[in-house]
Amino acid sequence: MPHCDVVAENFAGGVAVKMGLGYEKLRELRSDLIMISMSGYGQNGPYRNYLGYGPPAAALSGFFHTMGYEGMGPAELGISYMDPNAGIFAAIAVMAALIHRKRTGQGQFIDQSQFETAVGLIGEGLLHHAMTGTDPKRTGNHDPIMAPHNTYKAQGDADKWVSIAVGTEDEWRNLCAVMGKPKLTDDPRFVTQAARKQNENELNRIITEWTSNRDRWETTRALQQAGVAAFPSMSNKDLTTDEHLRERGYFVQPGHPEIGRRMHAGIPWTFGRSPGKVASAAPVRGGDTDDVLTNLLGYSKEKVEQLRKGGALS
Repeated sequence: MPHCDVVAENFAGGVAVKMGLGYEKLRELRSDLIMISMSGYGQNGPYRNYLGYGPPAAALSGFFHTMGYEGMGPAELGISYMDPNAGIFAAIAVMAALIHRKRTGQGQFIDQSQFETAVGLIGEGLLHHAMTGTDPKRTGNHDPIMAPHNTYKAQGDADKWVSIAVGTEDEWRNLCAVMGKPKLTDDPRFVTQAARKQNENELNRIITEWTSNRDRWETTRALQQAGVAAFPSMSNKDLTTDEHLRERGYFVQPGHPEIGRRMHAGIPWTFGRSPGKVASAAPVRGGDTDDVLTNLLGYSKEKVEQLRKGGALS
């Protein structure tokens, strides 16, 4: 422990202290230790003892309340987004603590709440309520100002869609030109952004008539060439075969001892002077135990085997 710069724990509030692994106890081994607790709701407050997972944190934070289609109830993301979101916040907090320690020689305890990192994602909703006293309405793929701004049915099966967003008058004229409907720019219903927003349902109907008879990529390329933001709504399968991601080497296929080679997401950035790539497959349960105990903590192989025989290691 004395040679560890950072300790991270992910238990519910107070659990690490009960296990004898709290900050005050650990800093006895290293006075400038940095420790971060990544619990669901923080180390104090009425929710501190609640168990936490990504979906409940998103629901409690109000994130789901802002999501969904008009006239329908709150919608879930479909993934536990708040888990990696909390991890990103934690990484930034730890880096700030390391910089602080380098400048001052002081370590510190970071009490991070997954709940609060989720609340940080709905700033627009909070501001809307603060300014108007009302909750923002669920609007699906629509934008409060821009129109058209939606995902439109494309030619093909039920999963083929293309998103189109128009932010300026030039983009609106270019969209009309690509659709072969230049006279729409003079239509009183669509002559201004405010008018298009007011008549958005009819506008979406007209655009859907055009997109539904065209391949989504054909629509995308034509609009992108004309300076209009457009792109297909991609499925997981679409992403694994995407030429752009493949050319940039985003997906990796490291060999795994139990399931073999499987494609999965890589690192979403590149470095100029270091690899910045996935070094290995995900570890199997207990796969790093011996390495951590011997090389990091300095236990002998005999001590590790004794712990294993005693049932202390899984």
